[in-house]
Amino acid sequence: MEKNTVLITGASSGIGEGCARKFAKNGHRLILNGRNVEKLNAVKDELEEKYGVEVWLLPFDVRDRAAARAALDSLPEEWKAIDVLVNNAGLVIGVDKEHEGSLDEWDVVIDTNVKALLAMTRLVVPGMVERGRGHVINMGSIAGDYAYPGGSVYCACKAAVKALSDGLRIDLVDTPIRVTNVKPGLVETNFSVVRFRGNKAAADNVYEGLRPLTGDDVAEVVYFAASLPEHIQIAEVLVMPTNQATGTIAYRKK
Repeated sequence: MEKNTVLITGASSGIGEGCARKFAKNGHRLILNGRNVEKLNAVKDELEEKYGVEVWLLPFDVRDRAAARAALDSLPEEWKAIDVLVNNAGLVIGVDKEHEGSLDEWDVVIDTNVKALLAMTRLVVPGMVERGRGHVINMGSIAGDYAYPGGSVYCACKAAVKALSDGLRIDLVDTPIRVTNVKPGLVETNFSVVRFRGNKAAADNVYEGLRPLTGDDVAEVVYFAASLPEHIQIAEVLVMPTNQATGTIAYRKK
């Protein structure tokens, strides 16, 4: 795999950080996005020191289209040719029933998981088409296949990610650009802490009795898809812990 310029959204923790580490370990240069500047700087320092790669930070909220456009425009000319876009930024807030949840919280969830992914795709992919090379990797979820209690809005968002990935692949079928939807099952990251509004004990209980995936585990799948020869396109990958069978069925040791 050639040394590429890789843009990862939501790269300050979890799956995004794992992806940054995996691409850096293999010598690629990185553009890292996130809202937490302190965490982004820590990731940048670690990757530069450990792997000797170039890292450029773009701290902005992916929900802010104007900020996204300004950030990408601010890149030096030699950084603007993005080869791989990892649309990873995402979140869920709460476990409310659909008829009881907060519309304001749902705005945040939909804007982050769906509209921001669309905006980043719209801003980055035209350059890929113009250059005749590129790969878009969208972070979907098993939640996009299986609705579960208290998760209908998030599940709908990830179903949208599948539809948007498939649609983009259709739109780009006459180009060399590849599109991959990676759909993890149970992954232990800060994601669940946000879901439970900061309740760490409730978040930990999600993974009780089984070994969940880590951000680094998912990054292995992301990198595998990106590193294949350019004539091979991994359209979709569903990746789960060994003791998880579906979105709602898992074996937990007592």
